[in-house]
Amino acid sequence: MTADASASFVSGQTALVVPVPEAEPAVRVWRDRFDPAARAGVPAHVTVLFPFLPEPLVDDGTRAALDEIFGSHPSFDVRFEDCGRFPGLLYLAPAPDAPFRRLTGAVVARWPEAPPYGGKYEPHPHLTVAQSHDNTLLDEAEADIRTGLPFSARVSKVDLVAYTGTDWQHRTSFALS
Repeated sequence: MTADASASFVSGQTALVVPVPEAEPAVRVWRDRFDPAARAGVPAHVTVLFPFLPEPLVDDGTRAALDEIFGSHPSFDVRFEDCGRFPGLLYLAPAPDAPFRRLTGAVVARWPEAPPYGGKYEPHPHLTVAQSHDNTLLDEAEADIRTGLPFSARVSKVDLVAYTGTDWQHRTSFALS
């Protein structure tokens, strides 16, 4: 969920994520050790939007609008065949990534006050594996993860999660059509 290792979570933050349980066998060990979101309870996922609105603003009207937005997008299949890097971050690249970009674009079009990563980074769909400034560690993680590639997943929902101050908790899911 975080775009870099220096990001910290704030109580009441929310995020919209696509869970990818199919990734867990390949990435769980590395995520548990080197991804703050995993240690805080978020399963393997591709982020649609982080941060979203503060939790007190996510009311029934917001949920209804999200349900309408996501319900207007079709479910899709995605493959994870390759790793990628941002500075200090190893990730799995979803292919295709265009459906994730469309989901993010639709939410941001409705809530422009919630740009991806607070406007700090250009959104780039990815599944975070490890965050570290130790490139040797990231090389080791990448070599290990490649043994579990490729795998496919069916994307049929987006989850709303919220940070309680100690962990991320699932709030609701929105089905794609």
